[in-house]
Amino acid sequence: MVKLFRIISFLEGSSYILLLFIAVPIKYILKNSFYVKLLGMPHGILFLIYIFAALILHYKFKWHIKKLTLILLASIIPFGTFYIDHKYFK
Repeated sequence: MVKLFRIISFLEGSSYILLLFIAVPIKYILKNSFYVKLLGMPHGILFLIYIFAALILHYKFKWHIKKLTLILLASIIPFGTFYIDHKYFK
């Protein structure tokens, strides 16, 4: 389950970075929302899977609430999921 969470974490973090630093600037600078529409739904799905997977791991491994909070907050901070992967799962 941890290996699967690491994969989900990588994909979620990558989709967030692409959305935030590529698709959104293209939307507002070039007035083209195609990439936001293209990346928005997959990122949203990956975000939800990340949250549910973190909650499952929390109950499975009996994480302290502080660790769970950091892992969940990392999903809304750019590059946060990569930091969490490096700190807790390597």
